[in-house]
Amino acid sequence: MQTQDNEAVIAATRHWLTRAVIGLNLCPFAKAVHVKDQIRYEVSAARDMEGALLDLEKALQWLAQADPLVVDTTLLILPDALLDFHEYNDALFFAERLLKQLHLEGELQIASFHPDYQFEGTAPDDVENFTNRSPYPILHLLREASLDRAVEAFPEAETIYERNEALMRKMGAAGYHAWMAQPAEDEDGANDNAIGDDANDANDGKR
Repeated sequence: MQTQDNEAVIAATRHWLTRAVIGLNLCPFAKAVHVKDQIRYEVSAARDMEGALLDLEKALQWLAQADPLVVDTTLLILPDALLDFHEYNDALFFAERLLKQLHLEGELQIASFHPDYQFEGTAPDDVENFTNRSPYPILHLLREASLDRAVEAFPEAETIYERNEALMRKMGAAGYHAWMAQPAEDEDGANDNAIGDDANDANDGKR
């Protein structure tokens, strides 16, 4: 069974996903997999980069073998590892190298989210950084095929970043935090794909 800590971590992540990513339409592709319950929430027990990369390797291999109609994407949540954004950024280099070593480049890709996310060329307190700020360090594992289909279906997908940046500037930091303080519509919804390191074998079908 999940520990209460894992449940709290997943709840905070779901709130961020439903309130920010979907609620503010930061990623127009996220709502479909959320509504279809095709997101796997995995809480890592790693406490350092090495442990995080080991869990990432397992998560990548698992997703590559999983039925995309059951689980399309994975959020690997790292509540106790890579808390420093510079270390997290360093880990992304090794994460991309791991994709190549596993021969999954072109099949899966990794998106990055962090509590202190900072785009290159921005200051730490620039509001546009909030588009990629999450409650915990997260490695988002996506299927290339699913992403390609989503981009084809979304007109002017290349403008998403600019639109999000403009939205954040309009809201401001105070407005964003006020928005996030409100509950999302479906926060009480259960998700069978939510697991922790100590999840029991009953979840094996979606692990």
